[in-house]
Amino acid sequence: MTEDRLSQTVEFCKLIDREKFVQRRTYLSDGKRLENDAEHAWHMAVMAILLSEYANEKVDVLKVVSLLLVHDLVEIYAGDTFAYDEEGKKTQREREAAAAERLYSDEFEEWGSAESRFAHTLDNFQPLLLQHASRGRAWREGGRRLSEVLERNARSAEGSRTLWEFARENFIQPEIDRGNLIDDID
Repeated sequence: MTEDRLSQTVEFCKLIDREKFVQRRTYLSDGKRLENDAEHAWHMAVMAILLSEYANEKVDVLKVVSLLLVHDLVEIYAGDTFAYDEEGKKTQREREAAAAERLYSDEFEEWGSAESRFAHTLDNFQPLLLQHASRGRAWREGGRRLSEVLERNARSAEGSRTLWEFARENFIQPEIDRGNLIDDID
């Protein structure tokens, strides 16, 4: 029984290596290449440890780290849906739900706990940080508008008002000022 469980766990470990091949649409901080899902998950896990004091509610940091490390595993089967891909978003939930059925139950998507809310905030905060670090390259290339970024981040403050306000002031506004993000808000 134990050997069978170990074999299944090792097979799963082999499967999740495929997350390294799921390319995202966010550039690394140097702006030279796009990050992959595994790099994204690792970065957010470390950020959860470093930034947990800014969560709106007390969180179990290990649980937040765990949610962040596994939340994009569904993309092994479903592929990454770019945050601003309106066509892809139409089928995203269905594709990811089917993939989640294959992998695990997904607390991350339910927003039901302090940990899942904070994990979502970090999942939104990390790309904003990289957008700013890469001088808005992906926003500039995609002709992104402020309204799109605000819609994408509409619930970010639910996990951490402090991080959301920091991101608006230090990541988003400078890219508007540089002309890398189009301010379409009156």
